[in-house]
Amino acid sequence: MIELSMHTDNWRCLSGSFQQAVEAAKKFGLDHIEFGVIDGQDFILGLGYSPAVSLDSNPIKLRRMLEANGLKPSQIDAAYPITGPLGATFGVRYVQRAIQFAAAIGCPFVDTTDGQFKPEGYTDDEVMAITRESFRQILEWAEDYEVTVNIETHGPYTNDPELLDRMLNFFDTPWLRFNLDTGNTFIAGGNPVDFLKRFLPKLSYMHIKDVSASLAAAMRGEETGIGMSESPIGQGVNAENIKECIRLLKEADWDGVLSVECAGTDENLSASIAWLREQLGSA
Repeated sequence: MIELSMHTDNWRCLSGSFQQAVEAAKKFGLDHIEFGVIDGQDFILGLGYSPAVSLDSNPIKLRRMLEANGLKPSQIDAAYPITGPLGATFGVRYVQRAIQFAAAIGCPFVDTTDGQFKPEGYTDDEVMAITRESFRQILEWAEDYEVTVNIETHGPYTNDPELLDRMLNFFDTPWLRFNLDTGNTFIAGGNPVDFLKRFLPKLSYMHIKDVSASLAAAMRGEETGIGMSESPIGQGVNAENIKECIRLLKEADWDGVLSVECAGTDENLSASIAWLREQLGSA
């Protein structure tokens, strides 16, 4: 069965809070919610203008709060760039802490990805070697805590199908899987349908983003990722690709969660969720 979630990051550009995102998920009848995490504290989170969750917070209290709102956590977004030397220095521990938090709240997935830019002075092979060792350390925790780690299409490595294939096959393990982001793949110049066809056996989660015509004209092939869809899902130039992805998932009897990533206004969310439910019903 394919179910819907939404990412609390939809409220980041609106300076919204985690609580606002939870209330919206409940309002629109979703069963799941996804959120990003902060390793520590910052003033934006403290003032209530961030939709993320601190890893310093009490996970059991958070789990009770979600249960009280009829929500289950679908994924924790721990997407500090894991590729290269900074990923080894900072990303590994960040993802390990996110795995601990996920296990405590009953969340099945933790999301990882690469950065916006390739690190200077390193070849792709050197970055892949460092990243492999980082995932080796992360996957020890994933196996022990029984939390699957997903690699998301977001940067220059993960949007390159050959390099992504290498990453997803670093190790023969069920704990390393794939999170396809339809918007990031499209804005990078790729086709989410092609990615899905190639990596469907590894797919465990999807971020659903559309792309407005103006954004595609300005940025496609120039950037490798976008935070969210500014236009409602189904009203952009990526809509047909998303529709075909859903058809392929239904054809394959895929079980999993599609996470809505669009600007968190009621108008955007209402249109996006209605369109996705229509596609899921008709696919």
